[in-house]
Amino acid sequence: MAVKEEKVMANELDETNPVINEAGRDVNVIDKQLPIKVGAGSLVFEIMLWVLGIIPGLIFLFVKIGAGNYLSRLQQKIQHDASQIDNYLEQRVVILKNVAALLNKSMDFDKTTFKEIAALRSGAPAVSEGNFETVNQIERANGKLYAVMENYPDLKAHNEIMSAMNQNSYLQKEITAAREVYNDAVNEWNHAVYCWPAKMIVAAKRGYTTRIPFIASKEVKQQAREVFF
Repeated sequence: MAVKEEKVMANELDETNPVINEAGRDVNVIDKQLPIKVGAGSLVFEIMLWVLGIIPGLIFLFVKIGAGNYLSRLQQKIQHDASQIDNYLEQRVVILKNVAALLNKSMDFDKTTFKEIAALRSGAPAVSEGNFETVNQIERANGKLYAVMENYPDLKAHNEIMSAMNQNSYLQKEITAAREVYNDAVNEWNHAVYCWPAKMIVAAKRGYTTRIPFIASKEVKQQAREVFF
């Protein structure tokens, strides 16, 4: 009598025999937009619906209209969320400018830093246009102000300065939260444009691409690896 041999299944990810990367792995956002494309199979699918009858064809036509409206609304939401980040950034620039003015009165403050912060109020490109350089400039200005306060501990006792810096910290938290909301909307978009058939077909016909979430600057990433305490 033949003995039936049992087939042993193996886990794709085996925690008992893991492949370990001792050096670790850093994570970066890929700054690339992917165009949405559909193959000939999608065209055949749509033709077959009309071949089956006018009702299936019309139903899918209305489904595509709904998908197009959904993607249009989602685009507007992404713009709104990006604009919200701009609003907080503008408020933060105002706070940093006020702190710089207070420091300027209290001591011989670096005039170039004050000019840099003041310049952020005039004609800076909006984040909603995909330009993150303004964010990096704000971060650099913020770092300079904190460096001054660390070098002159007596300034921390200045009530107006401390109040402004507390507002600055609060706005940074709001910016972080707003970026999360923006990233969620971008993730929703990137998921939707790959939902076949209706949304993906509409996205391809309109020439849509995936969207890129928030990317931290190289300078900020480097600072995150430093020892602060």
